[in-house]
Amino acid sequence: MSLKLKFFNSFRLIFPSSYIELGVFLFFLTAYGILGSYIAINYTIIFDSRIPWDAYFSFDNKSIVMTGGSFERHPLAYYFFNWVRELAFLISDGKTDVTFRLTLAWFSNIAVSLSVIQVFKYLKNIIRLPLMFSLLLTFFFSIFSTTILLSFTPENFTYTLFLLCLYNHYAAIKLKKEEKTPALALAFAGITIGGLTVTNIVKAFIPLLFEKNLFRNWKKLGNVVVRVVFTCICFILLYLNRIDFKYKNIFNKTNEQYEKFSNVKSTPTWDMILSYFFGGNVLFSNFIVRDKHNMKGFHFKGLIMDVYSSWVPYIFIAVLLILISWSYFRNFKNKLVQVVMISFVFDIIIHCIMRFGLHTSYIYGGHFVFVYPLLLGWLFYAYRSSPKTLSFLFVITGILLVYHLATNNLMRMTEFFQFLNENYQ
Repeated sequence: MSLKLKFFNSFRLIFPSSYIELGVFLFFLTAYGILGSYIAINYTIIFDSRIPWDAYFSFDNKSIVMTGGSFERHPLAYYFFNWVRELAFLISDGKTDVTFRLTLAWFSNIAVSLSVIQVFKYLKNIIRLPLMFSLLLTFFFSIFSTTILLSFTPENFTYTLFLLCLYNHYAAIKLKKEEKTPALALAFAGITIGGLTVTNIVKAFIPLLFEKNLFRNWKKLGNVVVRVVFTCICFILLYLNRIDFKYKNIFNKTNEQYEKFSNVKSTPTWDMILSYFFGGNVLFSNFIVRDKHNMKGFHFKGLIMDVYSSWVPYIFIAVLLILISWSYFRNFKNKLVQVVMISFVFDIIIHCIMRFGLHTSYIYGGHFVFVYPLLLGWLFYAYRSSPKTLSFLFVITGILLVYHLATNNLMRMTEFFQFLNENYQ
């Protein structure tokens, strides 16, 4: 395949490649753009030079933009955010003013809008759902709390969401065509995805397990091992170069971070799992305003999520989990479904079983929240020949969407703006 054709195919993969895809992309680019632009122009919360972290929902806006985040969790993010920051400074003439905030917001807007279009492409082109169902599930995903927040937040999770959505779509295309993922493509996925959040590099390897006849052919298995080793070597060398080959710092910092983010006992574990991990990424819970400081004498107000205070959100999350579990078992023999679910289980192990960051797991949604619409899409597909079941699923999803949008997330966003009006004008 010529270099020109490869570039063209990559462009078609990443960006809208049909009029309906372009329409969906422009719709969300406009909707998120209005939201992010309004916040950037009227409030300082997207980037305030005095506040390195925790202004809202434990996002580290200023710290991430300026440094890419801690090297032990985000080893190569430093390089990526150097480009983001310098481009934003170029547009704002070197000032951290409204233009700087607006630029950062639009970078996030574009990344999240491209994530949404990747989900739509997967539903339409991989699962081959009818347009009505694809649009329903895409819109459902677009108003998740994580998707809304990341659409204007300059964070690692914003770009991780896009990269994971893109890679899942790409890997699904390869598996569907019974083709292997090329070594360079795998290395690029591992470096970019794992570079922004180190644990996510594992997700780049999951689709390889389902390549055709992998465990029946030693030559194919050896080829996979070579590609994985090549990716790991590239990643490790870049990682070590980032920290001047002082590898002991990785273990020291990792243990320190694990202790810091895994020993919170103020809330029952089951409630953190439901309200924060499974729920907070989809459905906003109650908000709490806390007094914070930047460790240099500046005090400010921070907004965090509490557990749900009503039985209704718990019912919502329970129904959603039942639907995706139903989808998984109904499509158990489908290798594309297995790829999606194994990726999700990996996050469940890290956050729910190992308890890393469980008390703030609502901010990790960029790592897995796209799983919900994809598994729902496969559930719709499984009953494509059963009109009654399909109608039932459509109605249930519609009810979840209406409650999701009108009753909860919209109301919570008004509370978010009230917080901004009181503290960040």
